[in-house]
Amino acid sequence: MKGILGRKLGMTQVFTEDGVLIPVTVVECEPNVVLQKKTMETDGYEALQLGLEDLKLNRANKPQIGHAKKAGTTPKRFVKEVKADELMNAEVGSEIKVDIFSAGDIVDVTGTSKGKGYTGTIARYNHHLLPSTHGVGPIHRNVGSLATTGRNNGRIEKNTPMAGHDGHLKTTNRNLEVIKVDAEKNYMLIKGNVPGPKRGLVVVKTTTKRVKHVEPKVLLNESKEG
Repeated sequence: MKGILGRKLGMTQVFTEDGVLIPVTVVECEPNVVLQKKTMETDGYEALQLGLEDLKLNRANKPQIGHAKKAGTTPKRFVKEVKADELMNAEVGSEIKVDIFSAGDIVDVTGTSKGKGYTGTIARYNHHLLPSTHGVGPIHRNVGSLATTGRNNGRIEKNTPMAGHDGHLKTTNRNLEVIKVDAEKNYMLIKGNVPGPKRGLVVVKTTTKRVKHVEPKVLLNESKEG
């Protein structure tokens, strides 16, 4: 397993040499710095602590500065741990670049979903509207009865779907195919959508599913260059 931190830039589309349109998300993956290595001997598990984007010194606290200094780098804006048994030979202070992935790899992308604010159950849980007739009144989008479970009438059960804050949750989209990797410009194209808004932080990791790699797609421009 391997992984890297990046930013979601937005969506676009590419064409294969057969003329098939593929919707893709552009993920910018600037070089990640290895800030720390977690090992079985010292921590009981193996992982790499990666940092992305320099943080101004006046915005960093002393622990952040001292931790980054051990890796010979500056404090980072984003710091995440990634299970990366395939990258455990990387030294502290070295860089992990986007070319650890290649076209055809299957990945899981984790990010924070867009926040929707306070919403009702119609939008939040896809509930049905209340009837429009028979004296329902102007409450067609209300939640309806809550304390009528049949077993404990008068008591609202835990986890009952209700109105509230929607979105802004840690979300993972699995089984996404890497369409293209550009090591010079530090970006990759991933088929389909990934969580989060534009410029949102994402973590791209090898999928936990059985199939880790498929036959890479040949894009139209690449076939012309060949």
